[in-house]
Amino acid sequence: MSTESLRSTPARLTATAAAKLPRLFLVTVGLVYILAGLFYRDPWKTDDVVSLATMLTALSGQDHAWLLPQVGQLAQAQDGPLVTWIGAACIWAFSPILEFFFSPLNAAIIASRLPNILWFAILTSAIWYGTYLLGRRPEAQPLALPFGGEPTERDYGRMLADAALLLIVATAGIIWRMHETSEVPAVIACQALAFYAVARMLDHPISGAVTLGVALGAAFLARGWLGSLPVLLACLFIFLRHGPLAQARQWLILSLLIGAGLALLWWIPARTFGPYWTTQWLRWSAHAFSWPSARAWLSIVRDLPWFLWPTWPLALLALWRWRGWFNAPHIRIPLGFALAAFAVLLANSDPFEPEYSMLAIPSAVLAAFALPTLRRGVINTLDWFAVMCFSLTAATVWLGWIALQTGWPGQIAANIARQTRGFDAYIVWPALLIAVLGTIAWIALVVWRLRSHPVGLWRGTALSAGGLLTTWLLLATLWMPALDYVRSYRDVSGALAQVLAQAQKPGECIRTQSLGSGQRASFLVFDRIEFRFDPQCPLLLQQLDMHSPEADRPSTPDHTILWEGRRGPDRHEMFRLVRTQPAS
Repeated sequence: MSTESLRSTPARLTATAAAKLPRLFLVTVGLVYILAGLFYRDPWKTDDVVSLATMLTALSGQDHAWLLPQVGQLAQAQDGPLVTWIGAACIWAFSPILEFFFSPLNAAIIASRLPNILWFAILTSAIWYGTYLLGRRPEAQPLALPFGGEPTERDYGRMLADAALLLIVATAGIIWRMHETSEVPAVIACQALAFYAVARMLDHPISGAVTLGVALGAAFLARGWLGSLPVLLACLFIFLRHGPLAQARQWLILSLLIGAGLALLWWIPARTFGPYWTTQWLRWSAHAFSWPSARAWLSIVRDLPWFLWPTWPLALLALWRWRGWFNAPHIRIPLGFALAAFAVLLANSDPFEPEYSMLAIPSAVLAAFALPTLRRGVINTLDWFAVMCFSLTAATVWLGWIALQTGWPGQIAANIARQTRGFDAYIVWPALLIAVLGTIAWIALVVWRLRSHPVGLWRGTALSAGGLLTTWLLLATLWMPALDYVRSYRDVSGALAQVLAQAQKPGECIRTQSLGSGQRASFLVFDRIEFRFDPQCPLLLQQLDMHSPEADRPSTPDHTILWEGRRGPDRHEMFRLVRTQPAS
């Protein structure tokens, strides 16, 4: 008999509290989550537009661009090729159809975001089924009631799975990242698939091991060692001796072989055809890790709590309530993924949101297992906090939009005007209608909570997910024109293209100075402007700080300024196109 079976479980739940959440609600939440803000906007700097540029470069037929991601002639020697492969394939397959309704550029942008739906589907299905498998196990079951009335294993597992799905949807930090054309949605989906695979290995070790191998290989192809190392370290922790998966350790070899095989299928030809690219990739991988620094730790302490809100307090509470149960699969598996992701985060030289996102899934799963341990008064308090918090954020978004459109209240309007200098506010009526309907839906959800007093334990997670979705929907509808203006390079790229059409002579090339990767990618995406690294190119595009002495430098006989431009809301960045004498 296991040690856990002799210990009283901290979970307390009745059958009525495990009532089934309507599937229509879950489907609606998922569709609104992934579709809002995914289309009808420009790619934004930096990761969003860089990945799109690698897809378009791959389709352009440049040498080995399908195998080795690059932005024009610039080697994008970081992360991996998976996002480029899937995105370019979608552009190739769907862009011709979309061009019947949109311009070629907009059709390509829309097609490049279709993989996000795939990544989100993998994420939600994997976290749901993985949590369901863990929740049905005997170690996770709530305490049997004296006169019966506890939920069945199936109902209890389904309730926990629903809660985990809603909690990952309610995680504030990943909602924008899941809509990016970047490696982040892919690597989150790969980690979720690995979590499901490990949970499945408890009962079906062979199929679980194969799935885990696919997840490992895909994580490596999506983000290199930064994507696969957290999964590898988690497996080492979970499969330790005396752990819940100790008997299935031999199948881990199969997972490693499959993952390594998928990685080598790309790495061997990449090393053969692109030695410079792979050398730079190895250098990027090495520089991604370093000894922990105080600056990095301070940024983690500052940024990580809001990124993982609202799951991290519940995840820590789950570890406290289930203390002594760390060998139970429903705690050991998500804890292994959390510890591995946190260890990689601490060893990262410049940790930020892509690294933080690897903690989102284990935090959501642990948070779901905290819910059955909470008293009713605590759960009701969390419900009220979600109602007040997200009602306030939704009202703030509406108030800011009213100030943008009308100039009232004056102080808020002035603050917004400083951030959107040069933007002419206008109303997109279909978007306004969607925003109104979303707000009405949130009000209806709050009224339902107040009037019906539901007993389902998922009610708090439904409120948190619904509130965050309402806020995101309002931002993606009311504020999308202003956000596009602030974060897109379409206008400045078009202005540069017009100047080049007049100033660039046949056969002349353009080189750059201090041009960022996001800006380089934006000029390629919007107007197919490509830059070379040839010092003999007579045209030079400079990226300058407006407050630097070089920004005020006048034209000289060997340095003629042809154009200067910048984005309206940017108070620091400017671009200058000059004609120079070729370097000797």
